[in-house]
Amino acid sequence: MQTHHDKTARRRLRLYGGTELAYVTAGDASNPGLLLLHGYASSSRTFRDVIPALSRVACVVAPDLPGYGESDPLPEPSFAALSDAITELLRHLDIGQRFIYLHDWGAPVGLRIAMQSPELVSGLIIQNANAHRTGFAPQWEATFAYWSDPTQENKAKATTFLTFEGTRDQYTRDVPEEVVSKIKGEPWVEDWRVLNLPGRMEMQRTLLADYGNYVANFDAIGAYLKQRQPPALMVWGRHDAFFDIAETLSWMQDLPRMEAHILDGGHFLLETHAEPALTFMMDFIKQF
Repeated sequence: MQTHHDKTARRRLRLYGGTELAYVTAGDASNPGLLLLHGYASSSRTFRDVIPALSRVACVVAPDLPGYGESDPLPEPSFAALSDAITELLRHLDIGQRFIYLHDWGAPVGLRIAMQSPELVSGLIIQNANAHRTGFAPQWEATFAYWSDPTQENKAKATTFLTFEGTRDQYTRDVPEEVVSKIKGEPWVEDWRVLNLPGRMEMQRTLLADYGNYVANFDAIGAYLKQRQPPALMVWGRHDAFFDIAETLSWMQDLPRMEAHILDGGHFLLETHAEPALTFMMDFIKQF
């Protein structure tokens, strides 16, 4: 494994297809790998408050998924293509054994990587990530209709979240005001700026359609979890408007030895509860 410095560094990798992937590295290469995968519509910035401490116990890799943050969008975006891009990054950095942090859109990316090389998975860290039908809150009804009948009308109804207000809702919807008040600044403003860059909006529509293929793979994912039983830690924000709290029980049923913590946060838990989540993550990684 190549040598990394403890200091956090932002780097870029030109992928085989020609697009560039931005990523953050931190920590010593002799430590176990830790792949941090963010959700829609954020970037590696999600992990800014936990990377410095995590780098003391892990070799941290936090990419901006293609089309998010400072990464170029892929010519033909899909969750499989996003996974292939991150796998290329891991190979470039010579990351072998790794913990994988799954959040939101990062779940289909990370689980595909895990299932392709299960022997390299040291553990999963699950944070408001859906892998069961129990996870879908009522807001997904229009998306179900779109997947069943992909008309332009249903597509328009399913993508009403592609607005400034919808971007802000990822952080604030159904979250108590006293919790929202802990968010530093307005991270959704940067998310919205990136969403308005060339090609990004159409990419969101394409990925939303492709998420249906991820859902169709839930049985295979469940079989992987039940058969392989990777060590797992859950840190979950209970005020999630998009993934139902029942999803936590489904994860626990698949992974009965999983350590689970339900915190008083929202979908973007690390914006308000980075400190307790970090403590749980550090303790989990140091066990191995």
